[in-house]
Amino acid sequence: MTGTPSDDARNRFAAIGEIAAEIAHELRNALQIISANAYLAQLDPARSAPQLAKIERNARVAHEIVDDLMALARGEAARAEPTPLADVLLGSREHLPEPGATFEDALTPSDLRVSAHPGLLTRLLHVLYENAIGASTPEGRRPTIQTRAKVRPEGAVLEVEDDGPGVPDEIADRLFEPLVSARPGGTGLGLALAVRIAGAHGGTLVHVPRPVGTTRGATFRITLPTRNEHS
Repeated sequence: MTGTPSDDARNRFAAIGEIAAEIAHELRNALQIISANAYLAQLDPARSAPQLAKIERNARVAHEIVDDLMALARGEAARAEPTPLADVLLGSREHLPEPGATFEDALTPSDLRVSAHPGLLTRLLHVLYENAIGASTPEGRRPTIQTRAKVRPEGAVLEVEDDGPGVPDEIADRLFEPLVSARPGGTGLGLALAVRIAGAHGGTLVHVPRPVGTTRGATFRITLPTRNEHS
């Protein structure tokens, strides 16, 4: 017997590494908010209720992040529940980097519900939005991001389309692999995690190639299984 890990073991180590990196990223955001509000609360203890509420909320979010992503690392299926998609979209847009984005949503119906883990689906969409903004930032512009969703025979289908520079052809085939990124300083871990989240729901996440003759924009399609519900 040798000390060389099997392919399955290497895949598991890679998955744990991806998820650990995402946990660190998400916890850093939560801890920054907690630290800032703790400082503000100390400045005026008599009027600290709003800051204490934010501290409590973000501490709870931090615990949920660890629980959700560690379950993903163990290969567990996502605990799905009927979830209003509009609420998920709002949650996924919190704490996005500057300059932010202009969002255009088209949900059919407008109160569409999907069977999903709210926290994990929120993180998946956050990754797509964050990447779209990051790709446009070097151009010094605020992207417009369209999110479309409807129920089709194959399940609930969500499409996220931006008007940024798009995915370079040289990495399009490897886009969901860890450490593959077109952005300077990008880790390439966000999309690797996002595709695992889709898979944990029994669904898929794919990059939709640009139409011939189109030079800008990127579109990602999330398909959730047919058990998804709508009102």
